[in-house]
Amino acid sequence: MTSLSQGAAISVKDVHVQYRMNLQKNPTLKNTIVRLGRRERTVRVFEALDGVSFDVPHGKVMGVIGANGAGKSTLMRTVAGILAPSQGRIEVNGRVSTLLALGVGFNSALSGRENVTLGGLAAGLSRAEIKEKYAEISAFAEIEDFMDMPMRTYSSGMYSRLAFAVAVNMDPDILIIDEALSAGDAHFKKKASDKMAELVSKARTMLVVSHALGTIKELCDEAIWLHKGKLIRRGEPDEIIAAYTKFLQVGEDAITLEDF
Repeated sequence: MTSLSQGAAISVKDVHVQYRMNLQKNPTLKNTIVRLGRRERTVRVFEALDGVSFDVPHGKVMGVIGANGAGKSTLMRTVAGILAPSQGRIEVNGRVSTLLALGVGFNSALSGRENVTLGGLAAGLSRAEIKEKYAEISAFAEIEDFMDMPMRTYSSGMYSRLAFAVAVNMDPDILIIDEALSAGDAHFKKKASDKMAELVSKARTMLVVSHALGTIKELCDEAIWLHKGKLIRRGEPDEIIAAYTKFLQVGEDAITLEDF
């Protein structure tokens, strides 16, 4: 692995992620020939991330905020290694555990027990280590009676609880979370919040996306604000949240992003 920025667990350098979108809703051979004859473009390049750069020091919690379509989930998947950047570089130093959108990383045809094993192996644990942690994960998720049933039979809440239990109990050096703390009932939300606080007390590095700004303020050491794929601002959570909420109240047409 190439050298990271000094003291950084995660280093994101000038990262671009581009998607190619077909402009033809119902492409036909005739339409394609006509467009080629007119030299019209049939593919649009969408910049989901546009030159994003930041570091997350070891033992720090970085929050990521922004409106829908800002590029938050794309960023998390790129840092997690699920998406490859079109340009730029991402370097990660440590064992990574991810908790992304519902369904990412699990095979719904397999049982909860089998998915725990797959999740542990993906996190770099041995089968012996996974076996030691299985009881803890199952108890945390509170779905013991369903652990040997296919996950396609799970409710969304059960799915989310097991995903959270796997992610936080794999002794990760780095935890990547995308809108996962809102899953579950009040009891499980409190349990999840306590577990996150425990991980923070153990100086785990985290990258957290959440629309719950109170969570960002309470949990994070720093925050970044993304808008249409660009990093607008980075700083203390209170400062970034204040700028972001002001932007939401006033609107993009009334005030330029440079004002922030």
